[in-house]
Amino acid sequence: MTAGEAVLRAARSFVQGDSSKHSDGHDWPHIERVTALAVELAHRMGADPFVCELAALLHDVPDEKLNESLEAGMAKLNDWLDTQPLDPDIRNKVVGIISTISYAGGQRAAVSSLEAQVVQDADRLDALGAIGIARTFAFSGARGREMYDPSLPPREQMTREEYRNGRSTTINHFYEKLFKLKDLMNTSYGKELAEQRHDYMVQFVDQFKREWEGTDR
Repeated sequence: MTAGEAVLRAARSFVQGDSSKHSDGHDWPHIERVTALAVELAHRMGADPFVCELAALLHDVPDEKLNESLEAGMAKLNDWLDTQPLDPDIRNKVVGIISTISYAGGQRAAVSSLEAQVVQDADRLDALGAIGIARTFAFSGARGREMYDPSLPPREQMTREEYRNGRSTTINHFYEKLFKLKDLMNTSYGKELAEQRHDYMVQFVDQFKREWEGTDR
């Protein structure tokens, strides 16, 4: 086993334990899907597969939604990285990717490398399509968010704090974030997959509203 393979194996073990407490769509299967997509995209786009795989495995560790704060999450990530024999340049690349790929409340984070573009696309693709729909309802259920309220329109402009904590609904989340992702993809293959998954979500939301309003009969 090479040193890189050992780091990836350690990362998998660490993240499996860390993600096991989440049942809101940020679980280990999510990490597995994002990682597999990131590796595939890396090979297709000519990015560094090791950097992409490691960053994808670790990308949710510091997520502020899953920790007391972003600072606490980053401390957890860096404490684990301190235990690994990583080249400082690779470590900086991985931390840089994880720090910049978040949707950030509607703000398009500036991604500084092809590897960051790959991991960002892989993470966003898992928020789209059938899996994206399921994860959205899982997250909303875990946070006690209502499914739909026709009197509460989607928010057009919001701060990061409002995006995280303001009142909204599960269906509004499609308009506030998910329907925007298609146009924010970085890679050619990511854009291709996003188009297909986006169309599926649009059909779902249209059908949901027809059934809610009783106009599908």
